[in-house]
Amino acid sequence: MASSSQLLPLELIDKCIGSKIWVVMKNEKEFTGKLLGFDDFVNMVLEEVTEYERTQEGYKTRQLEQILLNGNNICSLIPGGNGPVDN
Repeated sequence: MASSSQLLPLELIDKCIGSKIWVVMKNEKEFTGKLLGFDDFVNMVLEEVTEYERTQEGYKTRQLEQILLNGNNICSLIPGGNGPVDN
């Protein structure tokens, strides 16, 4: 059991429900959106989503109403993140 000074990974994700999150995938894609929910495998449902795909020219974006992300393909999660910045 976690002590009061410790925060487990799934507890941190749970605190992000209803908030903006930046999800970096193992492939060339990244997503930002509002986290609606997740399961024990960290499969995630996001809404008001912006998808970023890395290309040689920079980032290609598209808007999605909702998306289900497979937890096996998630590399990192950034609570409150705004997504990649194309320099």
